[in-house]
Amino acid sequence: MPPAETVIQRLRELPRTELTDEIETLVLGKFKAVLLMDESEELPLDISYFDLGLTSLRLTEIRQSLEQLLDLSISANVLFNEPTVAHLVDHLADALSAPSAP
Repeated sequence: MPPAETVIQRLRELPRTELTDEIETLVLGKFKAVLLMDESEELPLDISYFDLGLTSLRLTEIRQSLEQLLDLSISANVLFNEPTVAHLVDHLADALSAPSAP
């Protein structure tokens, strides 16, 4: 697996639509793993995490994993105020497409 820095750099250089697709793939993978879903199963993007069966503890685990993978800080408010995979993907794409601070 390539170092995290290379993954982050590659993601930051992608056009917005490709970036969103890549992040969606990563996020879905994390959620499916925690929900013990098979990779081929559909995970609705617009249903609340809690309606999918996730607990606060599991969400925290996903958040920490994504923070480490993407080298980003993800506010707990993002998970609880807009609790769908689609919203999380949009938030992460915004964060990664924002210019880096010098």
